[in-house]
Order: sequence, then C-alpha cells, then structure tokens
Amino acid sequence: MKNKYFFVGIASGIALILILELVFIGVTGANSFVSNFVSMDSGVTVESKSSNATGSQDQEGLEFSNPNYNTFDDKVDDVVETLEDNYLEGIDSEALYEEAIRGMVDSIGDPYTSYFTKDEYDSFIEKMEGSYEGIGVVVSYGESEDNIVVVAPFKNSPGEKAGMEPGDEIIQVDGEDVVGMSLDKVVERIKGEKGTDVIITVIRDDEKIDLTITRDVIEIPTIDYKLMDDNIGYIGMSGFDLITEDQFKEALKDLESQGQDGLIIDLRNNPGGYLHIVYAIVDELLEKGNLVVYTEDRDGNREELVTETNNSFEKPLVILVNENSASASEILAGAIKDHERGVLVGVTTFGKGLVQRTFNLDDGSAIKVTVSKYYTPNGNYIHGIGIEPDVIVEYDEDSETDNQLDKAIDVITEMINE
Repeated sequence: MKNKYFFVGIASGIALILILELVFIGVTGANSFVSNFVSMDSGVTVESKSSNATGSQDQEGLEFSNPNYNTFDDKVDDVVETLEDNYLEGIDSEALYEEAIRGMVDSIGDPYTSYFTKDEYDSFIEKMEGSYEGIGVVVSYGESEDNIVVVAPFKNSPGEKAGMEPGDEIIQVDGEDVVGMSLDKVVERIKGEKGTDVIITVIRDDEKIDLTITRDVIEIPTIDYKLMDDNIGYIGMSGFDLITEDQFKEALKDLESQGQDGLIIDLRNNPGGYLHIVYAIVDELLEKGNLVVYTEDRDGNREELVTETNNSFEKPLVILVNENSASASEILAGAIKDHERGVLVGVTTFGKGLVQRTFNLDDGSAIKVTVSKYYTPNGNYIHGIGIEPDVIVEYDEDSETDNQLDKAIDVITEMINE
C-alpha cells in the first residue's frame, strides 16, 4: 500500500477508533475571545440553554401566525395526539419528539447548526477530548458488515501489548458472539473502565486466539512527526483536539533537539477542531503581537485573537494544504500566509469561515449554533472560497510517491539553502 501522506481519510478513520464513535468542552484560553469561541468546526463552547450569546430570546410558548392555534406547542400536541390515537403500529413518543426537535433545528438550513441527543453529545464531547478508556485499537467492517476486523492497534496501546495484530477478525468479546453485530455495539462491549480486563477472541490464519487485554486511558494520536532527510522536520496533523496542543509542542521540541533546519506542517485532510488549540499552535510559530484571526457576530461585534507569548519559529516553514483542510486548519494557514511567515503548498482549502457555539439543554442534549464569521488577519472571509496556496500542486493519484510532499520538500530545501 502506498503511504502517500499522513491520515488520508482521517474523518472516516477516526470514527473507527476503539472508542468507537469518538464522536468538546470550552476551556479558558488567553483571553475572553478564546473562552467564548473554542471551536471552528467540531469543537464547541458550552452554554446553558438560557444563554443570550446569539441574541436569542426565550421562545417557550412561541406565538405564531395561525388562526387555529395559540402557540406552536398547541399544534405539536395536536399532531402527537393524532398519531398516538390513530397510527397503525403505535409510536415511540420520546423518539418522535427528539426527531421533531432535530427537524426544527435542521430547518434553519445551516449544515453547521445541529441538534445532539444526550448520547450523541456525550460521544461528541468524548471525541474532542482526544482520550477514552479502552484498548487503543482501530477496527472496521471486514469483507461484509457481519465481520469486524482490526485495522491497527495504536503504538504501545493495551491492544498492541496483548498481541493484537492488523487483520485479526474479532468473533467474541468476553465470550459473547459478536459476529453479525454492528460495529457500534461491538465497540461498546470492548470499551470499559481503566484497569478492567476484556477477553477478545479473534481469528488469525484460521486459528482461534483468546487475548486478555487490560483497558487503559487511550490518547488518540493527532500528531505524526519525523526528521526527514537533509534535516527537514515534518509534522502531520489530523485535527485540533484538546490533546493536540501538547502533542504538537512535544513534536516541535523533539525535532528542534534533533537539529531540524526547517519544518513542514501537513494539514491535508485536517477537518479542524478547537479554536483555542489552533491559536496556541500559531502562538508557537508567530512572534508576540500578531493577529491570528478575528470574528464578527450578527451585530457586527468584533473579537480578536493576538499572539501573546514570546515563542516564535524562526526557521523556514512550509504548510501543506488540500481541499479537505478546513476550519481551524484554515486559521493556521491563513495566519501564516497573511503574515508572510511561510509558504503554502498544495491546492485551495475547503473554505469554512464560520464559528459555532454549543448550548447545553437541561436533559443533557445540546444544540450547536453558528454564531459568527471569522476572518484571516488581512480581513479575508474565506467561507465558500478557501485559501489559495502560494505554490499550486494537484495531488497525483498515479504517482509512486506523494508528489505534494515532494514539492513541499523542494520548496523548503530552497528556503534553507537561501
């Protein structure tokens, strides 16, 4: 298999990690802007349902223009009663209300404004925390959805230490047959508290093997790095989760200790994440006092993020991007490009220039709402447009190597030699 570049198809791959539906909680950042807007994509700021951050008002008992009903609630009650009394098979009232709420939110017409049930929101938060309790193995369906196979264990994970290997077919969990069971249900059985054991039975080369694995806290790797030939550093980033900041700083420190002469940051197929995390990473790269990004809400209120530390990266820098580099990835790319601190290589980015905030509801469910637009330091609103690289390189599927990375190496080599 060609190892073209880091985390190809990460959006689908992450969904297979043994949490599994690793499907964000706001934290205090450098200033009020960071704490209010921690997410550009899947990350969120948590507010109570009574928050008026977006200028909304309490809509309980909402009146609407219908001569036959006084309130929206009256019409909903009428519909539910009609279904309960007349539908042939009977209805699940709770599910009916949940989907009615989802439909109401979806009717806004914004793909980034959405409703989460409690279970969906719990998974959403768990994914963005970047860690979970389990065995640290990526799994997927096999030749059919009746078979669950191991894609790969994380390095030094409990699964790897217990001897689990890529290609293993999982047939039992704690003695329970899981053949034909959905991926979600299998994963749910494998997950569990740190320190507890799970016995996973696999088929490998027609041999049945029982593996006893002790669960632990698993950190999902969002950073892949190495020192390449000619002392060129490489950091691949799959997202901007809570753990990404520390992973990035560790990678950068290690590459510096190895004597890197320049750095390539690969943001291809990176869908985004927390704003305060990408801010912290840009703060490691740009000098103090540089504008990273600013937002404007529907009332025209502007909030700015400006680098505050004395950290900066002074060596040649190349940022690799593609059509799937979105949201927080575009914040980083836009800041580097506008401040002329590095060279962007690849193709035009995705183009997501919106900020979401999540509002918690009393039952543990939540609504994620688009609350503002963001702009690059030079005032560019990139939504639906994206960021065009300085050096355009289309990805060549037929190439024996990663031609985009090859070009990035050529560019940074020239920068180093200068």
